[in-house]
Amino acid sequence: MRDTADAGNFAEGRVWRRILAQALPLTLAEIVQVTYTIVDRIYLGHLSEQDSMALIGIGVAFPIIALIGAFTSLYGQGGAPLFAIARGQGRDDRASLLQGCTFTLLLGTGLVIMALFMALRRPMLMLFGASEASYPYADEYMKIYLLGTPFTMIATGMNGFINAQGYPRVGMGTTVLGAAINLVLDPVFLFVLHWGIRGVAVATVISQVISCLWVARFLTGRRAALPLRREHMRVEPRMLRDILSLGVVGFIMKATNSLVQIAANATLRNYGGDLYVGAMTVVNSVREVLSMPVTGVTSGAQPVLGYNYGAGKHDRVREGIRFMTFAAVGYTCAAWIAVLWQAPALTGLFTSDAALRAITPHALRLYFFGFFFQAFQTSAQSTFQALGDARHAIFFSLLRKVVIVTPLTLLLPALGLGVDGVFWAEPISNALGGLAAFTTMIRTVYRKRVKEDGAVMQGRGT
Repeated sequence: MRDTADAGNFAEGRVWRRILAQALPLTLAEIVQVTYTIVDRIYLGHLSEQDSMALIGIGVAFPIIALIGAFTSLYGQGGAPLFAIARGQGRDDRASLLQGCTFTLLLGTGLVIMALFMALRRPMLMLFGASEASYPYADEYMKIYLLGTPFTMIATGMNGFINAQGYPRVGMGTTVLGAAINLVLDPVFLFVLHWGIRGVAVATVISQVISCLWVARFLTGRRAALPLRREHMRVEPRMLRDILSLGVVGFIMKATNSLVQIAANATLRNYGGDLYVGAMTVVNSVREVLSMPVTGVTSGAQPVLGYNYGAGKHDRVREGIRFMTFAAVGYTCAAWIAVLWQAPALTGLFTSDAALRAITPHALRLYFFGFFFQAFQTSAQSTFQALGDARHAIFFSLLRKVVIVTPLTLLLPALGLGVDGVFWAEPISNALGGLAAFTTMIRTVYRKRVKEDGAVMQGRGT
């Protein structure tokens, strides 16, 4: 049985309830997903004798992990929305082919990335902010983590197809299962076997393998509305073009995250040393935790928006956009207040290093200033992507990350702000990029495209 009797039909029922029915399990899944890395950092940040350097090593590895996530999004976030649109149009054959093609792309690319990044990990880690002191920790983590790349990409990339078929609780189970195993294995490998940062990496890989098997078992089983079949696992040029044209949005968003982190790590290393790279690691960890509900709501809205857009239900699309935006803005305002109030406590979760605990609360308050502007950016990006508007989604992702935040990360410290300039770059880019993206979405999608062009897109089968 599905989660509800008509779970796969997003064109019926109250829109906000449909979004929440998707968003709540996805938010819980996001919470669990983040524990893969958050729990790792908490344990490593409190290890005696090597706590700060192990945490810094994880921070240096962030850009590589983000690049793997970018390629996962290229296929997963390209295929799943198109899958939802095709189902809304009643084109199950196309939906099945999109699903099989996405699986093949994830598997093949995962194997290539694993081999390539393994061979280049030293120059990549040094470029991404490692020092001679932090490199051994980053290298020990990455040479094991990379072995799980194909499993990670399939587990994450194909999970969207479970959600798009109306099984959000099953999709949540993907991350719950893996994270629970990670949570159990981390202390065993760290405190019983004394494997250090190597044990953290081994626990993560084992967890991702099990999550991958969970996804594969469901998608090939009887419960799936459109099962994944071997004959569908082929890459057709037309399908590849459609997946890449939409998935490039998620790819650019995550790849530019990697670019920003590279710039931040390198600049902080030059202006403040390894300690400030550690502070940014804590800041990124807090950001991941606090961004989860926004990601859950926007991810939950995407299949609902895409399905109704494909079905020509334009009023429901606009209603979904409104609910998604109000929920995201309201939450991020509350999260900003929480950071201002509890910055020292949030820092203490991730490190017991006195020097790191002294500098990080200030960095947190700078970085999260005006955090609610991020909700405008995320809501607009999710709407563009759900409705197949890759052009605007790509433009505004590049605008915020490449045109605004990366140059500011490099320039503000040189203009006299020092390390504070790195942390100020994020809120400035959130305000400028978020308002620009949201204003454009309202004018081109909410007020015009959904009303006038939805039938055209439906007829093209996009």
